[in-house]
Amino acid sequence: MNIAVAGTGYVGLSLAVLLSQHNSVTAVDVVSEKVDLINQGLSPIADAEIEEYLATHELDLRATLDGAAAYAAAELVVIATPTNYDSDKNFFDTRYVEQVIELVLEVNPEAIMVVKSTVPVGYTKELTERYPSGKFLFSPEFLREGHALYDNLHPSRIIVGVPSESAYAAELESAAQEFAALLAQGSLDEGTPVLIMRATEAEAVKLFANTYLALRVAYFNELDTYACVRGLDASQIIEGVGLDPRIGGHYNNPSFGYGGYCLPKDTKQLLANYSEVPQNLIEAIVEANRTRKDYIADEVLDRVTHLVYEGVPQPRVGVYRLTMKTGSDNFRASSIQGIMKRIKGRGIPVMVYEPTLNAEEFYGSVVTRDLDAFKASCDVILANRWSEDLADVEDKVFTRDLFKRD
Repeated sequence: MNIAVAGTGYVGLSLAVLLSQHNSVTAVDVVSEKVDLINQGLSPIADAEIEEYLATHELDLRATLDGAAAYAAAELVVIATPTNYDSDKNFFDTRYVEQVIELVLEVNPEAIMVVKSTVPVGYTKELTERYPSGKFLFSPEFLREGHALYDNLHPSRIIVGVPSESAYAAELESAAQEFAALLAQGSLDEGTPVLIMRATEAEAVKLFANTYLALRVAYFNELDTYACVRGLDASQIIEGVGLDPRIGGHYNNPSFGYGGYCLPKDTKQLLANYSEVPQNLIEAIVEANRTRKDYIADEVLDRVTHLVYEGVPQPRVGVYRLTMKTGSDNFRASSIQGIMKRIKGRGIPVMVYEPTLNAEEFYGSVVTRDLDAFKASCDVILANRWSEDLADVEDKVFTRDLFKRD
């Protein structure tokens, strides 16, 4: 099958690689550097499996800046462009999805379009009303940053949603089964559960799944806060709790808060969907993440205060990596930025060590790519996730990464 994939972030590029094992795939992006790297067999994002597959596997994959040509030649267009939810305005920005849709309808109106971007509940139904000639499916992704292709190769489930309101519903039911089969064909596992459902329910699955993961992060962070305040060993408590098979040992490592591409916007967007529905828990998850960041910032400020008492005139706080997690190159909504903002608001000077950032400043803070200079210049070093890079200055490091893993 000729397939075009719009967007080469974690979702789009991992899908392009997965599908290009057995299909002819053209990946479309607006950034020429990313297109050039893909065509050279190099990954523009940090993902070990994507890097390996591009370098060593036979893939029928090319990248291009020419979306019109790619979509015109495609039987199937997978849309994996970025979206973002603004909780202050209660506005979900889906303009890049719609730009692709409008171009596809212009050059190839018969193409099936599969939306993989995160969207509001009811969005696919709205698409069928706004673009009645369009043939849309929605398929939620369940990928981890830095392990996106691995999660596509070993999917927990494959879900494809069909808008029952569409004039092409019968055709789309068949197309949904075919797309699910393409995903299963590219994976390394057999017997992956496949669910074909209405698009609106599929959209809700995505938001509720991510909100549950955010709940687990927030829960174990609050357990850790309790242990810190009461002088208890949080790691022992978490180990004992996690050995209950009904709870398990996943998503239980404390952090500065949940962040990244999906959890912050999905929890807030789901909360907005509850505007006329009784709830307490969803709002509490969002608030718990703010409270955790407040607590962590206060703990760091206490350390700075003690240093002043000990004779350090103006202690400097270092931020070790802006990324959300180990193995990722994503800065978006990373929790450490929330801590950084709170500390800077109290007038504390901050230095950032981020080797992937080609800038001299980050929101007014000095950026360095010299690790030794960073460690020497900072009196307190914040690390959302532990790294052996910091072993020689462990006494300076503030982290809640109890198990030294994501």
